[in-house]
Amino acid sequence: MIANEETFRHLMIKAQGGDKLCYASLLVECEKWLRRYYARKINPAAIDDLVQETLISLHRKRASYDPARAFLPWLAAIGRYRWIDSLRKIYKHEHDALYEEMVADPQDEGVTAKVSLERLLGMIPPKQAEVIDLVKIQGLSIIETSAKTGQSESLVKVNIHRGLKKMSALIESE
Repeated sequence: MIANEETFRHLMIKAQGGDKLCYASLLVECEKWLRRYYARKINPAAIDDLVQETLISLHRKRASYDPARAFLPWLAAIGRYRWIDSLRKIYKHEHDALYEEMVADPQDEGVTAKVSLERLLGMIPPKQAEVIDLVKIQGLSIIETSAKTGQSESLVKVNIHRGLKKMSALIESE
């Protein structure tokens, strides 16, 4: 038997009233419905876990069901949220695994520092990044940097100050 909206609604109303047999029947019918719902959304090997998580959510939220409303949209909303949560877990796990593969050896702090510095320099205006690189990293003087970039000496100093201030703010915001 494939339960329809009215059957689901009737079983839920009885279950909310304390009828344990109706609640057991409701869970069986919801399980069937959820398996069909998830069949085209996720890997078949993950359906059992997701159905169980959804049934647990249904159990926890059963008091919030309004008998004046349709049951299946309510169940579908719970199912959708559980499905989205499962996708987040999958993608977070894949992202973490990829990140771990990409991270350099923690012993090599120079590589990490260089990557971080390059990323920060890429987040500030190019003229500021250029003078910071020339003066603070390559060790050129203000006069040499001014000649190389075409900026006045005072502008070089201002760009260094503003760039370092912006980089500091970026670090603090992370």
